[in-house]
Amino acid sequence: MNSLIRSLVVAVALFISGAALADAQLGKDYSLLNPAQPTGTKKIEVLEFFFYGCSHCFHLHPLLSAWEKTMPKDVELTFVPTIFRDSWEPMANTFYALESMGQQQQLHDALYRAWNEENLALTDADKIADFVAKHGVDRAKFTAAYNSFSMQSKVTRAKQMIRSYNISGTPTLVVDGKYVIEGLQPEDTIRALKEVIVMARKAHRS
Repeated sequence: MNSLIRSLVVAVALFISGAALADAQLGKDYSLLNPAQPTGTKKIEVLEFFFYGCSHCFHLHPLLSAWEKTMPKDVELTFVPTIFRDSWEPMANTFYALESMGQQQQLHDALYRAWNEENLALTDADKIADFVAKHGVDRAKFTAAYNSFSMQSKVTRAKQMIRSYNISGTPTLVVDGKYVIEGLQPEDTIRALKEVIVMARKAHRS
């Protein structure tokens, strides 16, 4: 009898847990992108459209980073540097240059702190090169990557995505090319993200 009771308790707990990750409300927690966009992976794609100088992105960043460390294996997170004005473009170049060098994760936190805690507006290529060099990045290699044609191509692609996904603010998360999460508090953003991923997973299976 005790074994049966334990089994029932576990079953109820699992049911409640599953229900808690399936109540994202359309119009409250997320909206639908129209038209939906194709994804670049067979996994459940999560895009974060962000800008290092965005205070809301800065406050979401530690929670999203913590989630990233434990995110499901069928989920893939991709960062998209957002460009709403010319002064934002150097950070997009910086992101992709560091990514090409395998050092984007190394400076991700530092760049957020520079903008939001140290009040460093990194909009000048020379100042950015000095900054990354202070954080252990080879200055010459970074400058070459920053100014390369491939970086410009990636920045152009990011601009196209911003238009295609109708991005109007940061941070914005887009799950599976169709579920849009924006304008929520950091904790609610992560909650909605988890719940929407459950929805996307079910859609993949159907």
